[in-house]
Amino acid sequence: MKKPITNKVLWIFAVGQFGWSLLAGLISNWLVFYYTGDGILAGKITQGPVFLGLTIIGLITAFGRIFDAVTDPMIAGMSDRSKNPKGRRIPFMRVASIPFALVTALIFILPSFTSVVINDVILFIGLVLFYLFMTYCTPYNALIPELGNTQKNRVNVSTYISLTYILGLSISYLVPNVAGLFSFAGKAGSIRIAIGVMALIAAVCMMIPAFLIKESDYIDVKPSETDSMQSLFKTFKNGQFRRFVYSDVIYFFAVTLFQTGLAFYVTKLMNVSDSNTFMLSVIMTVSSLLLYLPVNKLAQKTGKKVLVIFGFFFYTGVFVLTSMCGEGIIWGYIIAALAGIPMAILGILPQAIVADISEADAIETGEKREGMFFAARTFAFKLGQAVSLLVFTSVTAADTKASYRATAIIAAVCCTVGALLLMLYNEKKVMEKISVNAKD
Repeated sequence: MKKPITNKVLWIFAVGQFGWSLLAGLISNWLVFYYTGDGILAGKITQGPVFLGLTIIGLITAFGRIFDAVTDPMIAGMSDRSKNPKGRRIPFMRVASIPFALVTALIFILPSFTSVVINDVILFIGLVLFYLFMTYCTPYNALIPELGNTQKNRVNVSTYISLTYILGLSISYLVPNVAGLFSFAGKAGSIRIAIGVMALIAAVCMMIPAFLIKESDYIDVKPSETDSMQSLFKTFKNGQFRRFVYSDVIYFFAVTLFQTGLAFYVTKLMNVSDSNTFMLSVIMTVSSLLLYLPVNKLAQKTGKKVLVIFGFFFYTGVFVLTSMCGEGIIWGYIIAALAGIPMAILGILPQAIVADISEADAIETGEKREGMFFAARTFAFKLGQAVSLLVFTSVTAADTKASYRATAIIAAVCCTVGALLLMLYNEKKVMEKISVNAKD
């Protein structure tokens, strides 16, 4: 008899999401901001377009995302096939936690040589290692359908990890504020100390589920016998999964443009200090949290698909408003409050949809490959993120207000396309398959 999966277990699990989202936020929110334009570390690396209008920072980050997308299925396949008595997922999480946090801090510390070429190489290596150890989230995400062993637990765990994800992302915006506590170290030094402190907190949080959850107490699953490439092929052969992924990859392309641009929208368009980004993240978080319970309840009544489509269209409106914003932080307050609405929906439900699809596939094929389904999703959306970073750094190379407004317009168009593509996903068919199996 396995132990029942309680909300306490799900909350312990969700703490890990806070850790890795904090690290991801440090890179997505501040890497481009500090290493380009008039950023405090901009003089350390090559600036301006170097190839077909593309910048060094854009090329490096895009390559890192593509490398990450390729390694995710490899790790997922190893995890799905693992026969480790401690579980298929937890051992991988334990190995990745500390290196993931350490490399994140070093990315902002090591490129300090007088030669920009050497710094370019160091930053390249650092980001490749960052995305390698970010595969912590591959076995982590594979636990979502395994701990979400019922529809109630599935929606609950998706809700909890969405909450900790938003909190981690919001705390990452605190870098300028925390750096103020270490002003004695100089501007660049204080930023690096702040990032180091946050990376340490993230490491502890990632280790909490890795060491407090005994996977074998709750989950008893036969390891997959399919190798990584065959498993990836089988996963993308699932028609419903492909239809969902089409919209998901475009959504992440759009939201990455917005997240990367937020600090720029604040400083370049609203003409206020970058320290305001944290306040805006707080507003987005609070706005989003107020909707968590309604979204949780509505999803169980109306289904997930219709709410996600609504979230896409709402994000379109937010991005259009961002492209029109003028000077003054009041614009930021309005945008942040509105952005919290689709954040709640798209933070909770897409992961639950992938869990539904993976369960339906397991019922149909008799093979449980949750790790590969989540890895295949991240494989696809990280390619979207890679292209997004290339587009953002290229479009904004001119460093004009018009260029930053253009990124928001591009994001708005993409969200509309994503909503239309998601309409192809047949949620009813997936849920009927799960329901029939539950009755049997």
